[in-house]
Amino acid sequence: MHINKKLFQLLILLFISFSFTQSYAQDTIVGEFTYLLKAKFDLRTDYRDQELFSLQITDNHAFFASVISLKGDSVMANSGTSTKNSDGSITLGWKKGVVIPKTDFNFTIIQSNDNIQYFDSVGMSLLTYKEPVIKNWKLIDETKIINTINCKKAEVTFKGRNWIAWYSPEIPFPYGPMKFSGLPGLIIKITDDKGDFDFELVKSVSDTQLKGKLVNIKKSRYTNAIETTQAKLRQAQKNADANAAGVLASYGTTIIKGQEMIREREKAREENKKYANPLELEN
Repeated sequence: MHINKKLFQLLILLFISFSFTQSYAQDTIVGEFTYLLKAKFDLRTDYRDQELFSLQITDNHAFFASVISLKGDSVMANSGTSTKNSDGSITLGWKKGVVIPKTDFNFTIIQSNDNIQYFDSVGMSLLTYKEPVIKNWKLIDETKIINTINCKKAEVTFKGRNWIAWYSPEIPFPYGPMKFSGLPGLIIKITDDKGDFDFELVKSVSDTQLKGKLVNIKKSRYTNAIETTQAKLRQAQKNADANAAGVLASYGTTIIKGQEMIREREKAREENKKYANPLELEN
C-alpha cells in the first residue's frame, strides 16, 4: 500500500496534535469519586465487562470519563517525540516502549443543573449532543447502608431500561455516573432491573486531598465540538470504518486487502449487533 508521503505526514501531524493538546480545565474540584461499572454487553454470555470511571465535580459541573481513557491522555501528552528529517519534514511518534492504555469508553459526559452533554470523537471530529437532566425520578421511602454510607432509594425509566438508584443526601451533589443526575444527593449505586448494568461508588477523595486540585480532563475532549444528535453520532461511528476505504481510495490508494478486512469487520459487527446489549436501548 502506497500513500502520498506528505498526505501521510499531515494525517499523523493532525492526529498527534489532537492527542497532545495540553489545555486542561482550570476548574477547582470540590468532589472526586470513582465508580466501578459491571456490564453485560453481549446477550450470548454472562460475562461482565468491568471498568473504572471518574466523576470530578466542580461548583457548576460534573465531568465523567473512563479512568483508563484519562490515563491514556496523560501517557500521550508526556510521551510524544519529534524527529527532524533530512528533507526538512518532521516525524512525530511515541517514546520507545510506551504503551497507550486502551479502552472502548473514550467519551466524556458533562453534567450540570441545566443539561447533560455527551462528547465523543469520530475520526478527527469531536461530536456532541445535549439532553435534559432526568426529572422523572420516583423517590422511594426505603433506606440502605452501602459501604458505610446512608442511602435512600429512587427509581426511574430511562432510555428503555428501568433503573434502581441509591443516593445519599449526606453527600449534597446532584450527580452520578453516566447521565444519571438530578437526585437530592450523590448517587452511590445504580443498577438496571435486569442486573445487566451496575455502577457502584468504590472510592472518594477526602476534602483535605482536594484542596487546590483541578479537573484533569483536557479541554480538547469537550471544546470546539460539532453539535449533533445522539442518533446521528451513533450513525457516524458506524460509518467511520466503512468510510476509511473510500477516503484512501479518493487519494488513489489501492487497498484491496484493507477493503476485505473492512468487509469482514462489518460482517462481524452485523452478527454481533443481533446480540448487543447496550446500556441505552433507545436514543
